[in-house]
Amino acid sequence: MSSCKVIEQVVDKGLCIGCGLCVSACGNDTLKMELSDHGFLEPRHVNSCGSSCKGNCLSVCPFNPEPDDDVRTETELANTFLNDSKKQSDSIGKYINTYAGFSNEHRANSSSGGIATFTLIELLKRKEIDYVISVKEGASQNAHYEYAISSTEQELLQGAKTRYYPVTLAGVFDKVKELEGNFAIVGVPCFIKSIRLAQKVEPILKSKIKFLVGIICGGVKSTFFTEYLASKTGVSVSEYSKPEFRIKDENSSASDYSFGCLDKNSQQNTIKMKMVGDMWGTGLFKSNACDFCDDVSVELADISLGDAWIEPYRSEGLGTNVIVTRSQLAEDIICKGIETNKLTIEELPVDRFIESQRGGFNHRHNGLGFRINKRRSKGLSVPPKRFEDDNLTFLLKLIHLMRMKVRKKSLVVWKRTKNAEQFDKEMRFSLNVLKKLTKLNQYQKRYSESGAIKALVMRKVNKVLK
Repeated sequence: MSSCKVIEQVVDKGLCIGCGLCVSACGNDTLKMELSDHGFLEPRHVNSCGSSCKGNCLSVCPFNPEPDDDVRTETELANTFLNDSKKQSDSIGKYINTYAGFSNEHRANSSSGGIATFTLIELLKRKEIDYVISVKEGASQNAHYEYAISSTEQELLQGAKTRYYPVTLAGVFDKVKELEGNFAIVGVPCFIKSIRLAQKVEPILKSKIKFLVGIICGGVKSTFFTEYLASKTGVSVSEYSKPEFRIKDENSSASDYSFGCLDKNSQQNTIKMKMVGDMWGTGLFKSNACDFCDDVSVELADISLGDAWIEPYRSEGLGTNVIVTRSQLAEDIICKGIETNKLTIEELPVDRFIESQRGGFNHRHNGLGFRINKRRSKGLSVPPKRFEDDNLTFLLKLIHLMRMKVRKKSLVVWKRTKNAEQFDKEMRFSLNVLKKLTKLNQYQKRYSESGAIKALVMRKVNKVLK
């Protein structure tokens, strides 16, 4: 079987994110998406590429190590697709305005503040689109979630929740080409980038895909993440079904949500995520490719949406969105929603938006250069990135190094144990080291300005290291 460029240069190098656009772009029934041993969707070579292969599979890959100059980074792609955006930020890319708020109707039953649901319904009502491609409950026990097509508001509402589960766009674009009408697609940053790359390759996709809703992402998780959470609720990993990742508590804070799933008797078992521990800052069950993404705010979407992790918004249990409009259509929908009192929204200064996603910017921008240098020291290539400077302190380098080790170790340990109690036991030491290093950094940042306080820091340091 002849070699495949995307397999050789991306998958085998540990940079595949599972978007599946390579499968659609190949067009020769050469590739098929399958779950890896560590619970990530990846393309597998099932047939020979043949002499007619043009390398389209690599051209639509968001982690292509050698892209053409006009698609080198998100910046070049934004200049092609987001001509309505007149403002520019090094942190969030091209944009029109930034906001924070929620949909009065859809907030309670949607992810975060319900702005994605509101926007997509408005697009359908306006006849701007005929179909929405978003993640919904899967058709089989093994595929808990998958991308599916909606053409009505009722169908759309079935996919209005957060899904921290591997999904793929493989095969979806065949439907885009077959069906008459226009589409909106919902995706995380790397998926949105792959769609823009595909639109560059195939003009029909540019003409039919009219709107992209970007979901700010803390990292693509393995199926192991869901198995672990199910096990934490007391349900066997072989018996759980219908996982729910964000069960809100309107009487608490936005971060005080629960995970739930059904057991073999169809009884729901839940656990508060604050009882589970930090699933995001630690890198547990995360894709390696995510460590080499520098797009925090989904810079290539028409509208970018995330959680408002700043006060006063994070104190509201039903959730609040931060919003970036990047196309005039997106801006018009938000402004009309405010005018008709369908949305409760206020403008949010860009620096406040950045603060709401501080953890993402610290990891994906500030820490990226260190991870790139570590990867290159092993002789591995990295796609072109805009934040390659390594200015981290020695302590921060230790923190980022530990995150990388924890990410990798979590996949190895869960594959072997498949039991939350045993997993927690084997991961405890590494997680404690990471926690102590993080505390040290917080002390250093908070108290390093005066000599008197430095003495206090050293006492805290010694205490943490014990």
